Amino acid sequence: MHVAARSDVGMVRSGNEDSFFAHATKQGGLFIVADGMGGHAAGEVASEMAVQIVSRELTDLYQLAGSAPRDKVAESIRNANRAIYDRTISESDKQGMGTTVSVLLVAGSRWLIGQVGDSRVYLLRDGALIQLTKDHSYVQEQVDAGLLTPEQARYHPYSNVITRCVGAGEEVEADTFTGDFRPGDVFLVCSDGLTGMVDDRRLQQLLLSRASAGRIVDALIAEANYRGGLDNVTAVVVQVISTDPAGDEERTEEAPALPEGHTPPFGGPATIGG
Repeated sequence: MHVAARSDVGMVRSGNEDSFFAHATKQGGLFIVADGMGGHAAGEVASEMAVQIVSRELTDLYQLAGSAPRDKVAESIRNANRAIYDRTISESDKQGMGTTVSVLLVAGSRWLIGQVGDSRVYLLRDGALIQLTKDHSYVQEQVDAGLLTPEQARYHPYSNVITRCVGAGEEVEADTFTGDFRPGDVFLVCSDGLTGMVDDRRLQQLLLSRASAGRIVDALIAEANYRGGLDNVTAVVVQVISTDPAGDEERTEEAPALPEGHTPPFGGPATIGG
């Protein structure tokens, strides 16, 4: 894999409440984006706690077949939720803080995602951009109910209101997704500071570039800032150079195939050579 990751404060905010983690070896990789919220410095605290706890528990997870890895990802997010929530109870200046968390694991020839909130994971395959996650947001619920179109939701005044986050309550349920990847695939993990400014068509164009992962990350952040940079912007780009199917365990479940014509739900960097 070729990997690059960077976070930028944007053009409006005075501080950066996003946090990220990106680590790749020949066995696989772990990539996390968390977008914090809630009070002075508290959002930054929540996102940092989530990234630290989840990365500590998942760094050595390289076998992604079966239900156990999905359970472990969900449990790591629950543990982060519990730690953040406990801190909101014990520290008055941290009340109301929380964070999104989007986790991408890749190993062998499989990917595994855990997600809470509206930070997203995309897959670019054969020129088509597919949103692998589904936002936990007010406008997504309105789209699902047929009350808004995806285009209306994008510009809705409540487009930044999320319905599920890590740290807001005693318990949280993470969505998990799994599938296969292959050489030539490109993953993008990002905060809504990117997707709120840059639509999927433009993301697709930038990810299709033959540039290095680092240059693509820079271009994504520059594009978000050019369009207003209203929020912190974080992007992790993972370019798959080769796969190792022999590294997968015997499968105990079938990963869902990416359907043809799938419509996505609305919803300096370090380069690591593997």
